[in-house]
Amino acid sequence: MKRILDSRQLLAFATLARRGSFTLTAKEISLTQSAVSHTIKGLERELSARLFDRFGKKVCLTQAGEQLLVHVDRILREMEAARAGLEKLENWGHSRLRLGASPTACQYLLPTVLREFKQSFPQCVIRIEPGDGPRMVELLRDNQIDLAVMLEPARHEEIVFRRVFEDELRMIVSPLHPWAVAGRVARSEIAEATLILYNKASYTFRMVADYFARDEITLKNPIELGSMEAIKELVKLGVGVGVLAPWIAQKELAERSLVSLPLGARRLRRVWGVAHLKGRRLALAEETFAGLCESVAETLNLHEQVA
Repeated sequence: MKRILDSRQLLAFATLARRGSFTLTAKEISLTQSAVSHTIKGLERELSARLFDRFGKKVCLTQAGEQLLVHVDRILREMEAARAGLEKLENWGHSRLRLGASPTACQYLLPTVLREFKQSFPQCVIRIEPGDGPRMVELLRDNQIDLAVMLEPARHEEIVFRRVFEDELRMIVSPLHPWAVAGRVARSEIAEATLILYNKASYTFRMVADYFARDEITLKNPIELGSMEAIKELVKLGVGVGVLAPWIAQKELAERSLVSLPLGARRLRRVWGVAHLKGRRLALAEETFAGLCESVAETLNLHEQVA
């Protein structure tokens, strides 16, 4: 297998071809004349071709040299473009941002965050992969996404989890529901109630099931859905009782089309954050995105939805 040409040899060759002088070439690329001469001889030996004719202190390209120069100029331009692209990526994030996010984050949090983000990084190409917590960890592990907006998993040795805000899961009922009228949840009725819960594969479903199992309550009639909007609509129709965080239903709670009640004596809290693979150094755009998630959570008063 033939060796790949050394970029330093190619730079010396292209500069000498343009300057026509070992002295000027040495000065431009910060080498000694003997080093330039040695570099060119090494390149000629590597290619088994004479690239320059010497006329005293002047040099001119041979036919082989002219043919090589066409390729070398293109190679050096590509190398410079690659370097410039990497510098732009490091400094200004003009590249891509591969995000993973739960459907809830996609609908309620990301639109505001990405609007702010695009003002600072207008040329950044953004791709979003929706999915629940276990899927996000899998995508991070497989390097298919850079960051994930997700709930904190119970175990996350492989990822770094940056806390953004905390919320509380509560019962959400129609204003006409007996619990809403009484102003409290009848604990003895929970097991028989139709609870409308988020996706069975999600961390949220597991948290709710574990919460009631701790109180020795087995949920007999749960309905699982993959959409918070669908859960809210079914609750409004009186089909069942939803379990979700109040910030997801701020509008409905404010207009009293839904009512929020505590799950029980103990609060069930979740932690949201931005995760990335452990050992991965974040680029400027990624750091900015994570910071914006925190500031937008403050703006939307998500931290205050715990009470």
